[in-house]
Amino acid sequence: MSLEITKVTARIGARVTGLDITRPLSAEQVTAVREALNTHKALVFDAGDLDDAGQQAFARHFGDLTSAHPTVGAVDGAPNVLPVDSERGRANHWHTDVTFVLNPPQASTLRSITVPPYGGETLIADAAGAYRDLPEPLRRFADTLWAEHTNDYDYAVPEEEIDEERAAQRAQFTSIRYRTAHPVVRVHPLTGERGLFVGGFAQRIVGLSAGESRKVLDLFQAYVTRPENVLRWRWSERQLVLFDNRITQHYAIDNYDGQPRRLHRVTVAGDIPVGIEGKESYSIEGDASHYTSAAA
Repeated sequence: MSLEITKVTARIGARVTGLDITRPLSAEQVTAVREALNTHKALVFDAGDLDDAGQQAFARHFGDLTSAHPTVGAVDGAPNVLPVDSERGRANHWHTDVTFVLNPPQASTLRSITVPPYGGETLIADAAGAYRDLPEPLRRFADTLWAEHTNDYDYAVPEEEIDEERAAQRAQFTSIRYRTAHPVVRVHPLTGERGLFVGGFAQRIVGLSAGESRKVLDLFQAYVTRPENVLRWRWSERQLVLFDNRITQHYAIDNYDGQPRRLHRVTVAGDIPVGIEGKESYSIEGDASHYTSAAA
């Protein structure tokens, strides 16, 4: 293999060259990409002439696919592909994909379709680095906590900006209500790393009031989004980013003056998160079986 891995930052992110992702990968290539993902958590590829079918084929190397989203519509004719389109809203909020269901995706792929002439970067944060940064007393505290994640609010549209169209988008996003309890510290099933599993869908710490929960979540979130933990990727057309959804968060920056920006997302089905004591996440409300199977 001529596959080359070049780090983008010290803690997170690498460019992968020497690999044609428009063609089927060998078992050896898949293993090499998986090992690179375990190490760097976010990988950037040149996508060439990759289309929706090719993006899905690439993602399937790493497991079964989810459908596009539990409540939001897919690309026409491609039920596993979610259009991440500036005209449908802007996800300028730190989050990990679909953590409000019992087994969120293990990995996400984003492919650039239309890129604005400036701005529109995607930030991806290393949740394992954030956990390591915690002072020992905060690590011990985090290890004991569980958080409820829910889609029962619209993380992409601030309340003061709601108009008729965005109200309809919010109604669709929350058309099925989900609530799931996850460990605040998740153990990665392949590497054993511990990461802070919080983000925008985490709305309440189990056993704390809403106000107390917000303070605690904001404290941990501040460690996740420290600049040292963040990859800021400036998109070019025909690129694909693969990131480990089990141990990262991401944020799409709304800094491109409303110009067109479109990515396509395909996600790989994940396992049920596990905390440091081996306890699995549990569902409180909402059935997502139409969206994803549970990875072994």
